[in-house]
Amino acid sequence: MATSARADKQIAHDRRRAGEIALSDFAEYVEQQQKLRRPGGATAGDTAEDHDELDIIESLGLADDSQPNSTLKDLLLGPREENGPRLRELLLSRIKEGRGETLFEVGMDNNNAESMEFTKEEYEQAMEAVKTAATEIRAAVTVLITSNLGVDGEEPTDGKGVASTVLIRQKPESLEGLLEIRVAVVGNVDAGKSTMLGVLTKNTLDDGRGRTRVNLFRHKHEIESGRTSSVGMEILGYDAESKIVGSNDPGRKLKWDEIGNRSAKVISFTDLAGHERYLRTTVFGLLGTSPDYVMLMVAANNGLIGMSREHLGIALALNVPVLVVITKIDICPPQILKQTVDQITKILKSPGARKIPIFIKNKTDVVNTAKQFVSERICPVFQVSNVTGEGLDYIRTFLNVLPFHGKFDTTTSFEFHVNDCFSVPFVGTVVSGVVKSGVIHAGDPILIGPDSLGNFITTSIRSIERKRIAVPVCSAGQSASFALKKVRRREVRKGMVVLPRTDNPPKAHQRFVAEVLILSHATTIKPKYQAMLHVGPVSQTCRIIDINKDLMRTGDRATVAFEFCQRPEFLCTGDKLLFREGRTKGLGIVKSLGYDTNTPLERDEQEKQKGS
Repeated sequence: MATSARADKQIAHDRRRAGEIALSDFAEYVEQQQKLRRPGGATAGDTAEDHDELDIIESLGLADDSQPNSTLKDLLLGPREENGPRLRELLLSRIKEGRGETLFEVGMDNNNAESMEFTKEEYEQAMEAVKTAATEIRAAVTVLITSNLGVDGEEPTDGKGVASTVLIRQKPESLEGLLEIRVAVVGNVDAGKSTMLGVLTKNTLDDGRGRTRVNLFRHKHEIESGRTSSVGMEILGYDAESKIVGSNDPGRKLKWDEIGNRSAKVISFTDLAGHERYLRTTVFGLLGTSPDYVMLMVAANNGLIGMSREHLGIALALNVPVLVVITKIDICPPQILKQTVDQITKILKSPGARKIPIFIKNKTDVVNTAKQFVSERICPVFQVSNVTGEGLDYIRTFLNVLPFHGKFDTTTSFEFHVNDCFSVPFVGTVVSGVVKSGVIHAGDPILIGPDSLGNFITTSIRSIERKRIAVPVCSAGQSASFALKKVRRREVRKGMVVLPRTDNPPKAHQRFVAEVLILSHATTIKPKYQAMLHVGPVSQTCRIIDINKDLMRTGDRATVAFEFCQRPEFLCTGDKLLFREGRTKGLGIVKSLGYDTNTPLERDEQEKQKGS
């Protein structure tokens, strides 16, 4: 009996490990295939990410093969009249690339990280040149970290090699230029997700009983139970000088329009449910809001348990960068905290995650990790207390420096995914969501759908709001709300899309073909299997009608034909999908739209050999 139990346990472990290894390979494949989502290949985000700073320097005539440091050094220390315009042009190029902000090394070569060997006087002169150039382009300079300057507890040096990392952030001319970064907050129930957001956004500490989280709840039962059951939204604003936009009265929270008008950068938090009962809502929030980053909360006294593992697995499957925050360190015994840290390290280094945990100990770690966080391998780990405030300043600095890395294209046709619907008095029907591509203006004619029959409704946009502030235009990568003309609330729902009105009407599909990977399943999957499918904001039950092999197990990849059970949906080739049913999870990517039952999927080569 004991031998049989050990054998079953070993089989389950082997299957799980096979699924983990297959996940990391498949996630990279999905990222490559997503470029097929739009005609033309790479998106504007890809172009910006691949853009090398050396190209900027060469285009400005700053490159010198014989002395790689001399020209940039001369630019910072040379005559202001001659070098001022060139320095402004360099900073503008960097700021445009970073969507309104950039990190700049003063005293270090920005290409090969070699020191310029500045003395303190030369460093101050270079810093003055940077500040002057930034002021002329309506930007502010914030010094993040310094080296060899003899401040902040540094040891005095021989006076050479003085350098610093500064954040240069431009004040947006209007709300359309406001930099927005979306962060999804996940973790097990009672990990302190809502409390953490309350502490960050209200700029006050918690009392240990969840006082700061009350304002984040949307329903009465959430206040009574202390548990989030819906998708909550909260924002944290930073001005051009990197100061948090908040009220002068401790504990008072500013309205969204006040924060938006005074900010140069906004962090939009999506507070998701941690209880297993609300997993569908959490998965919808992770896929529908298109987060740039995922913040995984782990209670120090509980460790990575329950739904925390589920949420981490989903984030890894979606290939979204993850940062881990260990909370409640003020009430956790040291030996239990060490166990939690060891457990997180082991899980992050596992074959399924392939992450490099970076434990944040000081401000230098914060800045250096934030600079490299666009790399999918790095995972910063913070240890904080919402009651004593320990470690919170590191989180605030990290969010301030966090770069925008979204891959959105403003040059293609407009597409908007509906995440929520409202009926506002004296305004009418309002839909909110994320602009996936293109640009839209107030008054533009649009189509919204599909309805239960796959048809689209013709209407136009009455007005647009971002962060509860009216704006005339909205572009790819931004979250917004649209007031629609002559559309009733019951005619719209979550999961719909807003598209421009064209001569060729869009088509919704009941069936589609996808390439999938089974992450975990106890037995086998065959045709007629049903599961809950998530594609962006779409959440609907679907059934498998064809597979290019006889069956699928954990770790298997296959081409599968799906059919929606309720109504057709609007999909695009290259869309990521996630399907789940109980503990079964699968990841996939849409390969083609439509499916003809008279022409079944071509069988896999191995299946053909088995048949022969």
